Amino acid sequence: MLSLIVVAMVTIAAGFVVWANDKRHTKYGISVPAAVAAAVGMLSWIIFMAAGFGYQPGLTWIPWILPMILGTAASIAAAVYLGKVRTRHDTDRLTAILKL
Repeated sequence: MLSLIVVAMVTIAAGFVVWANDKRHTKYGISVPAAVAAAVGMLSWIIFMAAGFGYQPGLTWIPWILPMILGTAASIAAAVYLGKVRTRHDTDRLTAILKL
């Protein structure tokens, strides 16, 4: 259970770092990348543990390291996607308002 807590803390921290380093972070909330990272990291930890990768010699790194990498990658993907989509959506709405 300690590994799940570590995975949760690391992925949440990584999500906040991703948000802080994104140049379009004003387009979405501060907790979005952290929540995506935590959800993906914890879900992948649960899947890896249920698949039997936990506490096996030579496979111990899978439920420890891989969920952190997957969670961080998911938060980066969410930040990139939301930043682009929200910027385009806001520009379209502003253009529509200005045409009135």
